[in-house]
Amino acid sequence: MPSSPATTGAPAAAARWSGLLLAVLGAIAFSGKAIIVKLAYRHQVDAVTLIMYRMLFALPLFAGLAWWAGRGKPPLTARDWRMVGFLGLTGYYLASFLDFAGLAYITAGLERLILYLNPTIVLFLGVVLFRRQVSRAQLVSLAVSYAGVLLVFGHEVTLLGADAALGTLLVFLSAVSYALYLVYSGEEVRHLGALRLAGLATTVACVLCLLQFVLLRPLSAAVVAPEVIGLSVLNATACTFAPVLMVMMAIERIGAATAAQVGMIGPLSTILMGIVILGEPFTLWVAAGTALVMLGIWMLARARPN
Repeated sequence: MPSSPATTGAPAAAARWSGLLLAVLGAIAFSGKAIIVKLAYRHQVDAVTLIMYRMLFALPLFAGLAWWAGRGKPPLTARDWRMVGFLGLTGYYLASFLDFAGLAYITAGLERLILYLNPTIVLFLGVVLFRRQVSRAQLVSLAVSYAGVLLVFGHEVTLLGADAALGTLLVFLSAVSYALYLVYSGEEVRHLGALRLAGLATTVACVLCLLQFVLLRPLSAAVVAPEVIGLSVLNATACTFAPVLMVMMAIERIGAATAAQVGMIGPLSTILMGIVILGEPFTLWVAAGTALVMLGIWMLARARPN
């Protein structure tokens, strides 16, 4: 007998709701990274040491993911390894280090808003690198998004002075680095698979962060407060490895476009956690800037061709 609409619709509905839940949890978990970094900075640790510990604890997780996702698959070619190295360098090593460094100077809320500009940077890189055309609607969405960041940035400059400018620059460069990863990873994702590529590229980034520490810091710098170790374990697991899996599973269930739209909860959750956990100020400037950034990204998503 053919299946009834009720029997076929129920699994599809369950998959959609589970996908939406995974996307929400993944966005919130990713957003928690900035809060953990700000908490760790209260224990007199620098960015090089802090990111070393994050990647040290994340390394076995992502190496295991790369092995699991690559079971039964063809071995990587020399070209594959070059691409994995480049993507690990830009998408996870440089992007992570610049982000951690920038968070020493600006609030977690502004950091998340800057990183949320990522789709606009991808659009810009598409124009510069591949001569893609930009519509008027896309240009308007860019103007709205950047106006929102400028509002929050202007508010922080009055409070933090030149430090806010330095932190904003570092985090923006982090967003550019990750945008390069997104621009060049498309073909490799189709070739290797999203989970295998994420595992391999992040493993490369972990090794680079460990080497960076060895080259730039004496081994005595690894002696940090126990709180830093605990926060780094939490960062590596709950705010790095777990959200990667949750977002990938969400994309399988509801698609990349819907998962990206659900991800708009990320800046809101960061700002809320910053207020509650870190005691960061929440003003009308921050609220207006956040609204503009989210509106601009929503407009950009709507302006994209189907």
